[in-house]
Amino acid sequence: MDWGSPLAPHPIAYYQLIAFPFAVSFHYLCISGCLSLNARYVLLLVGGCLLACAAMGWYALLLFIPTFCSVAIFHSVGPPQVHTWAFVLQMSWQTLCHLGLHYREHYLQGAPCIRLTIALSSLMLQTQKVTSLALDIHEGKVTMAAEWRKGREPLLRALPLCSYLLFFPALLGGPLCSFQRFQVQIQGLCTSRPTAPWRVAGQKCLRALALHLLRTAVRSCVAPLAGMTDCTGFGCVYVMWRSALLFRLAYYSQWVLDEALLSAAGLGLELGHAPGAEAACSDLSDADIWTLETTNRIALFTRTWNRSTSRWLRRLVFQRSPAQPLLATFAFSAWWHGLHPGQVFGFLCWAAMVEADYRIHPFLRSLAKSWHTKVLYQALTWVQTQLIIAYITAAVEMRSFSTLWLLGASYNSVFPLLYGVSLLWLVARAKEKCV
Repeated sequence: MDWGSPLAPHPIAYYQLIAFPFAVSFHYLCISGCLSLNARYVLLLVGGCLLACAAMGWYALLLFIPTFCSVAIFHSVGPPQVHTWAFVLQMSWQTLCHLGLHYREHYLQGAPCIRLTIALSSLMLQTQKVTSLALDIHEGKVTMAAEWRKGREPLLRALPLCSYLLFFPALLGGPLCSFQRFQVQIQGLCTSRPTAPWRVAGQKCLRALALHLLRTAVRSCVAPLAGMTDCTGFGCVYVMWRSALLFRLAYYSQWVLDEALLSAAGLGLELGHAPGAEAACSDLSDADIWTLETTNRIALFTRTWNRSTSRWLRRLVFQRSPAQPLLATFAFSAWWHGLHPGQVFGFLCWAAMVEADYRIHPFLRSLAKSWHTKVLYQALTWVQTQLIIAYITAAVEMRSFSTLWLLGASYNSVFPLLYGVSLLWLVARAKEKCV
């Protein structure tokens, strides 16, 4: 497969498309009553192992090793300490893997390895599942003693957990689903209507195709971050904005495809209304494209971008941080993503922009009295939001100091600097009022 071709799908999307027939077959067997509960767990687990081996090769071990270690921790460590143990294990392993990637790319100057990239992406998703389940156990939402009583054999006791961490519809991508919801959905598959999930999956596949074709059209006009070395003045702003649009379209199409695969397997939105499900149907959707592209608030964009990950970061870091929760959340996000130079700079810049957004908008709204000034306020802040998000996106996607320097030295830095200066001025203004 020529991954450089504009019409070629992303490697992860390629393997997800291969998994579609198996997801449909799995759902059909479930609604036909051919599979017991344990058989469903086994098929999801075996499918995940096979998909991991096909997509990652021997790098699938990077996923299998922490899976079995996490299951051992869940069944051997008490609720007060389980989150700490699971978090340290998973993040230590993921950090070592990312450092190995840094060593390969920068020191050995090795060629990019698609299989290793897919393995690290899946490992990041597994970290979400492990830490989310560990928090559920720590908070008493999930009781491992109850899980142990469900089966007599040790393998049957560990089966639901292994299946949750490796089930194939969400192995390579997809919104975060809690262990509780996963169990409810697996148990309710035999009662779900056969046509609704497949119809939803088909609709989402068409949306993903439309987004991919739109991305191909944009890519025919500009390659990602191309022209940053040749542009001058505010011409660099246009290059940056179009490149960031290209990246966002890639994320949108991938998220919609992730949701389509879950729906095809019967694990999508419809089962959110089943008895015992934890939330509404929107909980298993990461892509609210309309809100992302029309909002004039960076804070709202941040909460909406990859929603299940945003909620996970809020629960894991923001709500548990004793000081500077916003900065701690974005710093951890940079760590979780791999600590590339552009990621560190981009996420720290993002934290400052969100803090500025919280202060700037109330001040500007107080100035906008008439209808015309309100329209002007909405338009200008939307443009500013688009340009700042484009700046952050471009920074995060850059992997070297040299390309990051080109971005920072260009006119694109005017827009985050404007927000940064405004933040400092508003903070100083608030202190003067308190004196």
